Amino acid sequence: MKQLIARIDDDLHRRLKERAAEQGRSLNDLISSVLAAAVADDSASIRHRIETSGLRVFPPQPSVPVDRSTVIERLRGSGAPVSEALSAERDS
Repeated sequence: MKQLIARIDDDLHRRLKERAAEQGRSLNDLISSVLAAAVADDSASIRHRIETSGLRVFPPQPSVPVDRSTVIERLRGSGAPVSEALSAERDS
């Protein structure tokens, strides 16, 4: 086991001691777990941080899925402009 010496201000030290006492654990145990959580790289931890920060975004879902024929009809004719743009890009 390694030992770490860090300089922190008095107020942070006091708050850490209070938190450790509230949780019924040692200051060393609290700081070790906080540091371990800070460097954890598991997806569950990342998901949790996104959830608690309010940064998770849910894209709007269509109320009724669009059927295949409707999608084909909506996209009809869009292939030609794309093909022309690609040809122009290749020629330049």
